[in-house]
Amino acid sequence: MVLLTIPVFFPIVVGLGFDPVWFGVLIVLVVQIGLISPPVGMNLFVLNALLKGVPMQQIFRGVWLFVLMLTLALFIVLEVQPLALWLPSLMR
Repeated sequence: MVLLTIPVFFPIVVGLGFDPVWFGVLIVLVVQIGLISPPVGMNLFVLNALLKGVPMQQIFRGVWLFVLMLTLALFIVLEVQPLALWLPSLMR
């Protein structure tokens, strides 16, 4: 999905004047949330395959704090753009 949507949205985001690095950080956070959020999080199924004795419901219950924290980080990055650009700015 990322490979299909980024080429469409990237020119729009850059045309609106947003920083491309900030948009990349935003996409990474959204993908991370998608990989661990039930019911379709791919990483949850990998954990279920590795941990044979742990039921899927317990894995779903255990991941909610991480989903909440990543969602909070996403809102912080949306509201405070320079925070997401601080570390990459040191690398230029």
